[in-house]
Amino acid sequence: MAKGTIKKVSGPLVVATGMRDANMFDVCRVSERRLIGEVIEIHGDEASVQVYEETAGLAPGEPVESTGAPLSVELGPGLIGSIYDGIQRPLVEIMKQTNSNLLARGIEVPALNREKEWHFVPVAKAGDKMIGGDVLGTVQETHIITQKIMVPPGVSGTLKSIKEGDFKATDTVAVLTKDDGTDMEITLIQKWPVRRERPYAKKLAPSEPLVTGQRIIDTLFPIAKGGVAAIPGPFGSGKTVVQHQLAKWVEADVVVYIGCGERGNEMTDVLNEFPALKDPKSGYSLMERTVLIANTSDMPVAAREASIYTGITIAEYFRDMGYSVALMADSTSRWAEALREMSGRLEEMPGEEGYPAYLGSRLAQFYERAGRVISLGHEKREGALSAIGAVSPPGGDISEPVSQATLRIVKVFWALDASLAYQRHFPAINWLTSYSLYLDTLKQWFDSNVEDDWMSTRQSLMSLLQDESSLNEIVKMVGMDALSPADRLKMEAARSIREDFLHQNSFDEIDTYTSLKKQYYMMKLVFEFYQQGTKALEHGASINDLVKMEVREKIGRFKYTLEADIDDQYDKIKEEIAAETESLTGKED
Repeated sequence: MAKGTIKKVSGPLVVATGMRDANMFDVCRVSERRLIGEVIEIHGDEASVQVYEETAGLAPGEPVESTGAPLSVELGPGLIGSIYDGIQRPLVEIMKQTNSNLLARGIEVPALNREKEWHFVPVAKAGDKMIGGDVLGTVQETHIITQKIMVPPGVSGTLKSIKEGDFKATDTVAVLTKDDGTDMEITLIQKWPVRRERPYAKKLAPSEPLVTGQRIIDTLFPIAKGGVAAIPGPFGSGKTVVQHQLAKWVEADVVVYIGCGERGNEMTDVLNEFPALKDPKSGYSLMERTVLIANTSDMPVAAREASIYTGITIAEYFRDMGYSVALMADSTSRWAEALREMSGRLEEMPGEEGYPAYLGSRLAQFYERAGRVISLGHEKREGALSAIGAVSPPGGDISEPVSQATLRIVKVFWALDASLAYQRHFPAINWLTSYSLYLDTLKQWFDSNVEDDWMSTRQSLMSLLQDESSLNEIVKMVGMDALSPADRLKMEAARSIREDFLHQNSFDEIDTYTSLKKQYYMMKLVFEFYQQGTKALEHGASINDLVKMEVREKIGRFKYTLEADIDDQYDKIKEEIAAETESLTGKED
């Protein structure tokens, strides 16, 4: 282990001499206060250490000691429901120990509780041949999540002994005789370096959607399980609320939510809301499937840089068990700012807008860790890790480097629009500039699992919205009255799509989540009105009468129908549309 002394302190960067034996990305303890840092540059016997805690009061000559190990996270029972900072320090446990709301410097508290006992149930037996990724046994962590205790990657051998019982996280539950004849004691905890991707057997192409219950996402711009998406948008356009909605309702077994450099009150909202919310599938608290990484904007800037790696490593661990995991990173812009600050202090050659030249490759390394995979081990479990990153471009200008680097990597782009937010249209996702590159891949799943004309209906809906955009230009110049009755009907149908279908109230008990079947019915009702209206116009009906039809109110209110009643209500409204349009044609004849 290298031991050196501080030569220079520049904000979160400490330069230490006498560190010739240190390696890149080694974790260091800085000064007598034992602050946590990580080696990010080495010149001869000088090492530049990125310190993850406040460096005020440090002085040249104080000791720096390398631990010889990279920044790693502890993986095991106790992760679910926990709230960590960017380097996996348990915030609730620290608060209990220090009796303070403020994070004390140099405090050392293990990430996983060392006192709590977990009931371990073996599924393997002595004498079994094991390889990395094989399941030794299970621990029921919460009502929803059963944690699989696995052989660490890269280890193989014969199981010498394994026992059932109540164990603390550091107790030995099994002994494995490795291929070289040495015995390895296996506990409930695995350690894994955060900057290294966890290995898997095979990566699969995405084939099914990650259902979110948010209509504009599921219908128009779906994300696949194991896919990557970005939500760029200016201040106040609703990025965080969209992230919260996804974290609450997404059809994933485990959710990892990273608040990277976000405002403290936004993380407080998450901490207050999630325990109170019920998971729609299981009926238990959402915290029973959630891990929170709270790295707020007032915490040391360097810890932001580690937070998204900490989060994705935890997510990969659950993916390896065969779970579908959704990771929310809010926001990667704050992470990139931390990267820029450290790069500036290292006096590296700046790239565009002062960001380091390696910004794009670092973002790619993060997002490429998402995917649908076959995990290691004889069992060949399938798991998926979907990553959704918010981007906060200054002034909402997505031509800036972080947004552009992100868009080159992700396959789904949900463009938040400030003008929609000012009109109180939420989610403020612009349907003309957003896109999803998973549509062709997911077509077969939607058509065979929801309705066989799902994709064609979705395409018709998009066409109406695009036609409305073109017609709006004419309306601005010559007014609505200059349009033909057919075009006015098109404008009315598109308005119905915007106001009734795309507008979704996240604070309404029913409207906050919409099943795929209900989304399909809502699309079909708008088209039923449009098609019947087109026929009525051909038979001499008045456009003004069509616009004022009473049934349109019911089409708009269909989104507040309970899931149990949607079939009856759908048939009833469909019949009313037919009856009302028929009465209008009769009147004109």
